[in-house]
Amino acid sequence: IIIPEIITVQELANRMAEKVSDVVKTLMNMGIMVTVTQALEVETATIIATEFGHTVKIVTGGDILKEIEDHEDKEADLLPRPPVVTIMGHVDHGKTSILDSLRNSKIISAEAGGITQHIGAYQTNNNNKTITYIDTPGHEAFSNMRLRGAQTTDIIVLVVAANDSVKPQTIEAISHAKAAKVPIIVAINKIDLPSADPDKVRNDLLSHEIIVEKLRGDVLDVEISALKKLNLEKLEEAIHLQAELLKLNANPHRSSRGIIIESKLDKGRGAIATVLVQKGTLKIGDIFVSGSTWGKVKALIKDKGTSIKNVPPSFPAEVLGFNSSPIAGDDFIVVENENIARKIAEYRKEKALQKKNIVDPTNIEQMIKQISQGKIASLPVVIKTDVYGSAEAIENSILKLSTKEVAVQVLLKGVGGITESDVTLAVSGKGFIIGFTVRAMSKAREIA
Repeated sequence: IIIPEIITVQELANRMAEKVSDVVKTLMNMGIMVTVTQALEVETATIIATEFGHTVKIVTGGDILKEIEDHEDKEADLLPRPPVVTIMGHVDHGKTSILDSLRNSKIISAEAGGITQHIGAYQTNNNNKTITYIDTPGHEAFSNMRLRGAQTTDIIVLVVAANDSVKPQTIEAISHAKAAKVPIIVAINKIDLPSADPDKVRNDLLSHEIIVEKLRGDVLDVEISALKKLNLEKLEEAIHLQAELLKLNANPHRSSRGIIIESKLDKGRGAIATVLVQKGTLKIGDIFVSGSTWGKVKALIKDKGTSIKNVPPSFPAEVLGFNSSPIAGDDFIVVENENIARKIAEYRKEKALQKKNIVDPTNIEQMIKQISQGKIASLPVVIKTDVYGSAEAIENSILKLSTKEVAVQVLLKGVGGITESDVTLAVSGKGFIIGFTVRAMSKAREIA
């Protein structure tokens, strides 16, 4: 029988065609108390299989995952692709209204209370120039994707209301953009309001190291009004300009790879996910694996609801045909056949199960070990305090602790309790959080 690195008691019994109770009894006789769903290490599983008179062949994760290894594309095969843009900013500063105006649609009226509930991916096409927009409900989702090694975005449009200027979530968005090393374009919205002061926004951004062109910096900024549809073409021009500098390209003639932007369960259609294709062209009938789920593409639907036959790089589409719901941020990889897809999905599921049962050493211990081995050159920190003065004082004192080997890097300093967003930012940057006379929210504590 073939045994992977990790196998549950149930699965081992199935592969040996033995009763689960007999396998559990044999384990108990060896002094190992387990339940049916618990994972066994390969050595234990091998001993048990041998007890039952089987010959064992061990398959390692490396063998299984070889099937989905990515390869570098040849320079000659690369063709230009549209930029993928994420719109970020403080709540109510008009992120979704900008998207609405660009697409001439009405997303916002359909959203509960005007707050974006899910991540949508949309496209605009003006003068035969396409841009893909990802509208995020918050920074948690964005940093969760980054956390999973998913570089979805080429450019971030930072929306700041001209009457409200820089707010806590604006600062968060800047931290996430910097941590992801993604260029920012500032969209100063609501300039039609009498209280609008775009110059105040530019000056306020200075203290967060965002220096716009008007102030002799290199960050593009555009004054717009989503409501009055003012200067939206200038915003698109700025995006195309930034995209040209980035020289974005991909190979459309290969097996497709992408990323899950969001997923949901639909009563009639089963598990559906929005996939952003990053390489290759996705076609109906393709067999794929995504995280620990797999499936066959039954239908592809564009952002406006029409069916399509294939999806090129940098294009989003809803995909039908998953065997269960994937998770936002999961990879999406087309494979040769169902057998490979099922094998990889099962292996990943078992790996995740095993991870749940194993306690990891704390990240502080690991970090100190890596520092002593010279593997880390910077130590990212998130600082949250009750008053802003304390945050600045703590930042100053810990920056002085930097040495030649390791420099302290402050990802974010802010006021208020420790939130989920702070935790995901710290984790994706592989750093840690300092709280000063503030508490962590229960959800944040849970994630941490």
